[in-house]
Amino acid sequence: METTVRLRPVRARRPVRTAVALVCLVLGLGLTGGAAAGALIATRPDGAPAADRWEQARELWHRAPVDTLFPATLKGSGAGPGRADRNWTRIAVAPAGTCADALDPLLTRTLRPVGCARVVRATYRDATSSLVTTVGMVFTKGDRTRMTALRDRFTDERLDRRADLMPKALPAPGTAAASFRDPQRASWRVSVLTDAPVVVYAVSGFADGRTVTTPQPAAEAMAPGQTTAPAQSGLGHEAKGVADRVERGLRKAAAAAGREPQQ
Repeated sequence: METTVRLRPVRARRPVRTAVALVCLVLGLGLTGGAAAGALIATRPDGAPAADRWEQARELWHRAPVDTLFPATLKGSGAGPGRADRNWTRIAVAPAGTCADALDPLLTRTLRPVGCARVVRATYRDATSSLVTTVGMVFTKGDRTRMTALRDRFTDERLDRRADLMPKALPAPGTAAASFRDPQRASWRVSVLTDAPVVVYAVSGFADGRTVTTPQPAAEAMAPGQTTAPAQSGLGHEAKGVADRVERGLRKAAAAAGREPQQ
């Protein structure tokens, strides 16, 4: 049986002091709660600080396996016109390069505010080997503020719809993409991420080498009622579908890197 020993007499409670004590208690809890909330805001759900996650994502171009960044096959459930299923097979991967190697000069200059660390690229074919798509990731040197500013500029100025900022194709000799070069580009998509220092893009075209005189951004080619060659062939869906799945894989890889124990 426990006993309680009072160390000093208990004085009569005074209403004023009680009210002051309650106010102090509430304020104290508020400050403590605010500090805890701040800690939660600065930390990802998996416990990794946001700044660390950002830097870990920046290093994925040489830390993550090729099959993680560019899986051998991609499944596009409902990704085609009319929500038809699509499947893509990887047929080429380029060594990590610079923006000058992988992008047109004007697009390189447009990305200059965030800096270009490395570009990684791969080319996929569809199940019929009649359509090909190059997908790439530009790993930048920018912080979250600069990436957000670049994303806003792309949105406000509709830079993702300018044909002179269309990404370059990656041909692959001996494959369905052997003739896939810049004149064959038909549709494209560029996405500036704000949760990782990366720009993801994709550009699609015909595998038979035909030249496309009027390329069309994916968002327009996928719009109802379009009668252009990129739209009717589903090349807008190809560019968006491949880019979306590679982008999801990048985010998954970044999350996994954030959970790895630091050396």
